[in-house]
Amino acid sequence: MSNNISWTDFEKVDLRVGTILEVQDFPRAKKPAYQLKIDFGSEIGTLQSSAQITVHYRKEELIGKQIVAVVNFPKKQIANFFSECLVTGFADEHGDIILTSVDRKLPNGSKLS
Repeated sequence: MSNNISWTDFEKVDLRVGTILEVQDFPRAKKPAYQLKIDFGSEIGTLQSSAQITVHYRKEELIGKQIVAVVNFPKKQIANFFSECLVTGFADEHGDIILTSVDRKLPNGSKLS
């Protein structure tokens, strides 16, 4: 287990549910990745992210999928693209990412509590 953090530290991480609206290939990324547009509801709006999830997901199956992302990181430039949130997931036994998602539909922008 990693070092313990305080509850205050955890509260700083803004984890929200969003629905993937668009998925594009990202040929300029160093590792295979997609560019995602994700709807986080009216409070946050639509954000974009890059995600290295090409092993387990086809573009078509990602449209409409609800995922969990950190929405309060600063923008990060990846090649010619600005990632505005961090899509979360877990690495499988080969290091390939499985997205963190919810098992029931939630309003976009719902916050982890």
